[in-house]
Amino acid sequence: MTLSAQFLTMLAMIGMGTSFGASLDTYNRFLKRRKRSAWIVFINDILFWIAQGLFIFYVLFSINQGELRFYIFIALFCGFAAYQALFKRAYLKCLEMIISLFIAIYRILTRLLYALIIKPLRLLVLALVSVFILTGRFFLAVLKFFQSVVLWGFRIIWKPLQGFLRIIWNLLPKGIKIIVEKLYNKLAGIREKLKNLVKQTIIKIKKYKK
Repeated sequence: MTLSAQFLTMLAMIGMGTSFGASLDTYNRFLKRRKRSAWIVFINDILFWIAQGLFIFYVLFSINQGELRFYIFIALFCGFAAYQALFKRAYLKCLEMIISLFIAIYRILTRLLYALIIKPLRLLVLALVSVFILTGRFFLAVLKFFQSVVLWGFRIIWKPLQGFLRIIWNLLPKGIKIIVEKLYNKLAGIREKLKNLVKQTIIKIKKYKK
């Protein structure tokens, strides 16, 4: 390995040590160990160290084909120590500022989303439901009005018609009256049977649902 390659390797490993320190603080900031389960922390730690090791080896492989030297570990340690002594406080402040900025942007976007999309849609749905309810009430009122008009007209017609039917009934022969009464009784019996059948069916359906 030439001197220039060794020098570049030293600089790269110092930078990787600094990057590792920043990555470790970022990882600890977002992990929040006290609020996590032990097994989740354990798995995340393993994944973090594997990712950092692969990243460092990738940089090393790009510079000197992955040749390991003792000074590489010293350079990593120097970079990490330089980060702890010189850059840690400034980086943590910048990290908190960036996190606060993203949180503020997120809150603004959620409020805009609610104000521009969710709230208008909600009002539109409420308006449509109100129109539907008012339309239904209007049609019910119209139906009730027509029902009352029809019943009123039927009552007016039924009274003279009832008297006329009584006169006809009295004029009918007894044989025809007997036939009509039997037919009426049969129809009444069929109606009662159908009513009982419907009741039994409803009871069975309720029992099946339970």
